[in-house]
Amino acid sequence: MKQKLILLLSLLLSISMFSQENTQSFSLQEAINYALQNNRTAKNATRDIEAAKHQKWETTSTGLPQISAEVGYQNWLKQQVSLIPAEFFGGNPGEFAEVTFGTKQSATATATLTQKLFDGSYLVGLQSAKVFLEISKNAKVKTDLEVRKAVINAYGNVLLAEESFAIIEKNKAILEKNLNDLSKMFENGLEEEESVEQLQITLSGVNSSLNNTTRLKTLAYQMLNITLGLHVYNKTVLTDSLESLTVQNISLDLVDSDLNLDNSIDFQIAENDKRAKELLLKLEKSKALPTLNAFINGGYSAYGDNFEFTNKDQKWFGSSLFGVNLNIPIFSSLGRSAATQRAQINLEKAKDDLIETEQKLQLQTAAAKSDYQFAIEDYDNKKQNLNLAERIEQKNQTKFFEGIASSFDLRQAQTQLYTAQQEFLQAMLDVINKKAELETILNSINN
Repeated sequence: MKQKLILLLSLLLSISMFSQENTQSFSLQEAINYALQNNRTAKNATRDIEAAKHQKWETTSTGLPQISAEVGYQNWLKQQVSLIPAEFFGGNPGEFAEVTFGTKQSATATATLTQKLFDGSYLVGLQSAKVFLEISKNAKVKTDLEVRKAVINAYGNVLLAEESFAIIEKNKAILEKNLNDLSKMFENGLEEEESVEQLQITLSGVNSSLNNTTRLKTLAYQMLNITLGLHVYNKTVLTDSLESLTVQNISLDLVDSDLNLDNSIDFQIAENDKRAKELLLKLEKSKALPTLNAFINGGYSAYGDNFEFTNKDQKWFGSSLFGVNLNIPIFSSLGRSAATQRAQINLEKAKDDLIETEQKLQLQTAAAKSDYQFAIEDYDNKKQNLNLAERIEQKNQTKFFEGIASSFDLRQAQTQLYTAQQEFLQAMLDVINKKAELETILNSINN
């Protein structure tokens, strides 16, 4: 029995230690930093940069010397017969002699070095590889900005759920006490049954809200874990509060800041797209230019009627060849012309997209500033409304138990208070989220 108890205690201690090891605490900034390293989308964006670097070298290497080797073995199962005039060997004119040339078996080993001397498409390819790497880097910056915004939203949603849960629990405790007191008064004939029923309706609604908030809180934590790159059921603890983050994120200086297109990642992406279309146009044009390649090879060949190529007495015959190939495009049935015109059309589209992106960014910036400023103003307004709603509810509660106010008046004041509480929490979250939205558009974090 004693051994079983020790075993049980050891098991409980192991489970406790395991739970503690899997519990992680984050402030908002720590959560952002963690997500930028561990969020799966952010990690894939980093991998894309590495892949682009390898692709750049892959493109570069095609213009550098290339060496290949070839080893061959041939065995005539039945040698080919050739016919030649028999008179070559003293035979009768008009007759043919059957002759086989060469040996039944042969082996060859050849090494070839090739080098591009001129290829317009290769030069364009080098430029394209560089632009592709820049596009991958811009995509990484864009991804990091979106991940940061997603973490802020998910972190804020968890805090909102926690605050809502705490407030609703407090409201429930007060209602239960009021209902208990009122029920005793009703039993003593000092209060009407309708008053009890009004409080029961209010309590029922609060219980429903509490159950829903409990479910939402669980989902909010799971969404935050996924955004951070953690296991969905990881035990996560947040160290910042919703109100402290709201105060930290009130900054009117950000509203006065101007949009710098050179810092805007969306504008940079649009510019890179235009540059890529320019290079595609150059590529199509370069296909009309000649290409010049050189090669040199060397090899050995051996022949025999039997497989004796591994013997040291086997005789091998060496050979070497140098050459230059010039390929001149002459006529493609207007295929190259059509491809060039198509590339030109895509370039014009990219130019218009760049202008469109600039104008949209100006509009998005103005809208984000307006939304952020409204969120700050609404936060102050909802804070005042909450204070008023608390005072009104307290007054009606006092009046009700003094017999001055009706149960309907009390319920209306309570409902107004609960609405004001949720609106105030949402106003705080809006300040945090709207600032993150504006920072993402301005890319003010990376500049």
